Amino acid sequence: LPTRARDIVDELTKGFAFLSGGRGKDNGCIITFPENPHFNQVPQEVLVKVLSYLTRIPSQRESDTKFILILDRRLATWTSVKMTLQRIAASFPGNLHLVMVLRPTGFFQRTFTDIGFRFSQEDFLLKLPVVMLSSVSDLLTYIDEKQLTPEFGGTLEYCHSEWVIFRTAIESFALTVKEIAQMLQTFGMELAEMELPEDIYSIERILALRTEKYYQLKEDITTVTKEGNMLLCSLEEPDTDELGEEQTQERSGDWETVNRLLAQLHEMETAFDGFWEKHQLKMEQYLQLWKFEQHFQEVGRKPKYTTLFSSSLRFPSVQKDLTGKAQVMILHGHQLAANHHYALNLICQQCNELRHHSDVLLEEIKRKHNHLQKTLDLLTSLQQALECCDEGAYLLANQPMDKCQSREGAQKALQEIEKFLESSSLYLNADPQILSSDFELILTPELKARIQTVQIKLDNVRCMFKNRQACFRKLADKQVRPVQLVAPRPENPPRSKSPLFSPKHGNVHVINELIETERVYVEELFTVLMGYRAEMDNPSMTFLLPPVLQNCKDVLFGNMPEIYDFHNKTFLHLLESCLETPERVGYCFLERVEDFQMYEKYCQNKPRSESLWRQCAESLFFQECQRKLEHKLGLDSYLLKPVQRLTKYQLLLKELLKYSTSCEGVEELQEALVAMLDLLKSVNDSMHQISITGYHGDIGELGKVLMQGSFSVWTGHRKGPTKMKDLARFKPMQRHLFLYEKALVFCKKREDHGDGYDKTSSYSFKNFLKMSAVGITENVKGDHRKFEIWYSGREEVYVVQVGVLYRCAFLLVALQSPGKYKALADCKKLDSEDLLVKNGDVIQLVHEDGEGQW
Repeated sequence: LPTRARDIVDELTKGFAFLSGGRGKDNGCIITFPENPHFNQVPQEVLVKVLSYLTRIPSQRESDTKFILILDRRLATWTSVKMTLQRIAASFPGNLHLVMVLRPTGFFQRTFTDIGFRFSQEDFLLKLPVVMLSSVSDLLTYIDEKQLTPEFGGTLEYCHSEWVIFRTAIESFALTVKEIAQMLQTFGMELAEMELPEDIYSIERILALRTEKYYQLKEDITTVTKEGNMLLCSLEEPDTDELGEEQTQERSGDWETVNRLLAQLHEMETAFDGFWEKHQLKMEQYLQLWKFEQHFQEVGRKPKYTTLFSSSLRFPSVQKDLTGKAQVMILHGHQLAANHHYALNLICQQCNELRHHSDVLLEEIKRKHNHLQKTLDLLTSLQQALECCDEGAYLLANQPMDKCQSREGAQKALQEIEKFLESSSLYLNADPQILSSDFELILTPELKARIQTVQIKLDNVRCMFKNRQACFRKLADKQVRPVQLVAPRPENPPRSKSPLFSPKHGNVHVINELIETERVYVEELFTVLMGYRAEMDNPSMTFLLPPVLQNCKDVLFGNMPEIYDFHNKTFLHLLESCLETPERVGYCFLERVEDFQMYEKYCQNKPRSESLWRQCAESLFFQECQRKLEHKLGLDSYLLKPVQRLTKYQLLLKELLKYSTSCEGVEELQEALVAMLDLLKSVNDSMHQISITGYHGDIGELGKVLMQGSFSVWTGHRKGPTKMKDLARFKPMQRHLFLYEKALVFCKKREDHGDGYDKTSSYSFKNFLKMSAVGITENVKGDHRKFEIWYSGREEVYVVQVGVLYRCAFLLVALQSPGKYKALADCKKLDSEDLLVKNGDVIQLVHEDGEGQW
C-alpha cells in the first residue's frame, strides 16, 4: 500500500475522495466523496490505495482515529448510490464511524432511493452505519459549519490541488530529514568504529577529511532547514481562539508535521554538533598525544655525551641544552594536562619520567664534570710542578760558575737559589703521595704513571738544588779552588702517547659500565626489598596495607629475593674480579648460566604481579613507602628492573664483542651472548606457554619449549602424499604451534580482550602429537615454504607453511638434538636471507647481498 503522496499522485489528483481537515462533533475525521459521475468506474485497487493513504494521515498523529464519510450523490441514481456504498464497505481500511449520504434530489431517484434504502437498510447497517440526508442543511445536525467546505454550506477553505502539492512537499521534506538522520548516524558510526593509524601524517589527514565531511553535512542540514522554513511559511498557522481556560483549537496537521520535523532537525543538528565537538577535541588530543610521545621518545632517550666531556668548558652548553629541551617538553605536558587531556595520567607519568631522567642525567653530567674538574686540577698541579722543575733546572744551568768561585759569587748564587726555593716551595715540596690520596677517586693507571714521573723529576731537582746549595755553602765559608760544575742534563723527550680510544680502552669502558650498572642494579633490588617488601611486615604500616595485598608478597615481588641473593653474593663479585682480567667476562656468564633460569620464573609471574599492582597502585601504603625512599618513580618501575636487566646483558656482551675481535676469551664471550639470547627466547616462549588454555593435564610433562610461532596449517586424514592442487581447494587454518621436547602442540590464538593494561592474549588448545610418533616430510612438491607433519602412518597429515628460513630452522630443531640448533629459533625474523646446508650438518645463513653471516 502507498506510503507517500508521490506514489499515487495521479489518483489523488482525480479528487474522487479527499481529506478536507474537518472534524465531526465526536472528533471523527471527515473524508469527502464529492459528486463524481465516474466514481464507480474507478478500479477497486485504485480506490483501496487512495482510501488507505487518506486514512493513514490522521492515524499517524493519533491512535484509534474515527472516520466520517460524506457522499455527495445529489445528482446520482439509487443504483449508483448502492454500488458506491457496497464498494466503500468492501474497501474502507479505517475505523468507520458514520456514513452520511446526500441522496439524489430528482423526484423519481429520491423515491427509488428511499424505497431501495428501506429494503436494503439492514444489509447496509451490518457493514456501514449509513444515514440518508435530504439536504445540505441536514449535515449541520451532525457537523459544525466551520468543519464543512463551502459546497456543503460550511466555511472551511480547502483546495484539493494545493493539498496534493503540499502533501508531496511535506512528505519529501520528511524523507529528506530521515536521510539526513541516516547520514549523521552513518558518519557517527564511522567516527566511532574506524581504527586510527599510528603516524602523525595519517592522523592529520584523517582529521582534515572528517572536518571537511562535517562541514558538508552542516551545509546539507542548513539547506534542508531553509527548505522546511519555506514550507512552514507556505502553510498558514491557524488562529488559536480561546475555548476555555486551558483548551485551544487544534492546529493544522500539516503545519504541526512540518514544525515537528524542523524541531527534530534542529535537535539532530545540536546533538551532531555536540558529538562532533567532542570527537574533534579527542582527535586533536590524540594528535597532541602522538606528537608529545614522539618528542618524549626523542628527548627522553638518554644521549651519549661521553665525547662531549673532553673539556669541562663544554659542560654549561650541554647542561643548558638538556635542561632546556626537558623543561619545554614538561611544560608542554603540563599545558595538555591543564586542558583536561583524556590521557592525563599517561602524560603526567611521562612528564615525571622525563623529569626523573633529566635529573639523573644532570646528576651524571655533574658527576662527570666534577670528575673532569678534579682531573684538571690534578693535571694543573702536576704541570705546575713540572714547570717549576724546568725553571729550577734552567736557573741552575744558567748560573755563571766561573763567577761563583769567589766567596761573594757563591753567596750571591746561594741567595738566588734560596729565593727561588722560597717562591717555589709550594710546588717543589709537593708530596705526590698526598696528591694520590687527595685524588684517589679519579686516579687511573695513566694518571698514576704521570704522578710517578713528576715525583721522580721533583726528587731529581730537589737533589740538584741540595747538592748545589751544599757546594755554594762550602765556597762561601772557605775559599777554595774554582770548581767547574756541570749543568744537569736535559730531560729525555716524552714518549708519544698511545691513541686515546683504542679497542682496549673501549673494552675497559664497557666492562666498567657492566660492573657499575650491576652495582646499581643490586642496590635497587635491595632498596625495593627493604623499602617495600619488608615494610609489608612492619606493624606500624599495617593499617595502610590494602586488604588485597594481605599474604601476597610472593605474588607482587615474585622471586626477587632469590634474584637479589644471586647477584649480590655471587655474580657481582665474579664481574668485579674481571677488572684486571677482562677476558674472563664471558666465562662468568657461562659459569652461572643455569642460575639465570630463575628469571624465567620471575617473568612468568609478571602478569599476576602487574594485575595485583593495578588494583592497589594508588594506596597510601605505596605512597608512604615511596616518600620514605625519596623515589621519583613508583614501585612498578622498579618491578620492571629484572626484565630490563636481563635484556641489558646481551647488549653489553655485544658491545664487548665489538672491542674483542682478536682478544683472549672472545669465544667465551660469543658463547655467553648465545646463552643469554637463548635465555631471552626461553623466557619469551614460557610467557606464551602460560597462556595456553584448555589443555587437560600437566603441560610441563611435555618437556622444554624448543620453538613456538604462528603458521598456516592444512589438515588431511588420508594416506598418500599431499598434492598442492588438492590443498588449494581448502582454506588454511591459522594455528600457533608449540614444539616441545616430547610433543607438538596445536593451538588457536585468541584475540586480545580487555582494555588498557588488562589486555591479554591466550592460546586455545586444539591438538597435540607425540614426537615419538611424528614423521616429517621436509619438502612438499610445488612449494619450498611448506613441509608435512604426519602422524600414525599418515592417518593424519598436516601441511605447514612458513617463511623459507623459519621452515628450515623448525625442521632442524624438530629432527636434530635440541641443544645443537637451538640458536636457530631466532631466525624467524630473517625472511629475506637464504639458508645453505653442506654435508647435512654445516649451517650458514647468508644475506642476499652477501654481507653478514650467521
